Amino acid sequence: MMKNSGKWFITVEAVLAVMIIILAVMMFREKNGKDFCKVSVIVQNSDDNQWNAFKYGLKMAAEEQKMELFIASTAETLTAEEEISIINQEIENGARAVIVQPAAGNDMQSMLKKVQKKVPVLLAGCDLPNESGAAQFATVEPDHYAMGRILAEELLKDYNGNIEGKTLGIASDSTGLTDTDARRKGFEDGLKDTGVKICWSVYTSSSDAVLSLGKQPKTDFVAALDDKSLNAAGECAAANNLHGALVYGIGNSMEAVYYLDTGAAECLIVPDDFSMGYQSMYETAQKVRHRFYQMKDRNVSYTVLRAEELFTEKNQEILFTMSQ
Repeated sequence: MMKNSGKWFITVEAVLAVMIIILAVMMFREKNGKDFCKVSVIVQNSDDNQWNAFKYGLKMAAEEQKMELFIASTAETLTAEEEISIINQEIENGARAVIVQPAAGNDMQSMLKKVQKKVPVLLAGCDLPNESGAAQFATVEPDHYAMGRILAEELLKDYNGNIEGKTLGIASDSTGLTDTDARRKGFEDGLKDTGVKICWSVYTSSSDAVLSLGKQPKTDFVAALDDKSLNAAGECAAANNLHGALVYGIGNSMEAVYYLDTGAAECLIVPDDFSMGYQSMYETAQKVRHRFYQMKDRNVSYTVLRAEELFTEKNQEILFTMSQ
């Protein structure tokens, strides 16, 4: 009887010991997640309103995934060297992974590869040019070519497909990245063989974008291929400085929506930046937790907005995320 009691006592002790070990591991993981799973986000001009929906998506996913989110405060235009310096500083400050809108620069790819040896790197908003053809980084972005193409289709729709002899100016950011090039190619492909004439192109990365647009020759249309360009064109149109040109563009800020609502822009293509932020954080969180997880490329959708449908029920969610 005593022998059986002793065995039972030993069994109970062993079970309790295992339970204590499991509890300790769970507490360590919970503490480790709260104290060390910091994800830093580095984008150009991070305080600009165009990032509102993106930040909201990041925040929602970070809360669900129990990640600590930090968005670095950045200038309007970052060089590749400046961006890498901020990334390295974030890693020194405890970032376990980084989400990056890559800056333009020939060495950006190689510099980010060095960063990737330290922590996971995910690109948001656009990819990097890659001559080898093999993907180097997981990227979450809209289909830039498709957005440019649909913008052209919306313009053609307003004229029943007939814009023969019409003139056009193009405003875009001169970032030197894949998003700008893809949007422009999609737009121009969409207008192929229509007989429209592209008279001029303006880069809006400079501070005098509004002034520069106002100095261009008169055209029938202006296509603005990013949020900054759309807002510059909208401001010009509102002040009657575009000589009557109709503005069609791609944008992701409430300022862009304002120009659409007031008639300074005819059509607005809006990428789903909330999903871009959410999916960027979700993929990064999986990689932080599971070393061998392979982060995936993800494309987010986009929406065509017109003034007459701006405040319909189907567009309320888009406007809500953009206003956060």
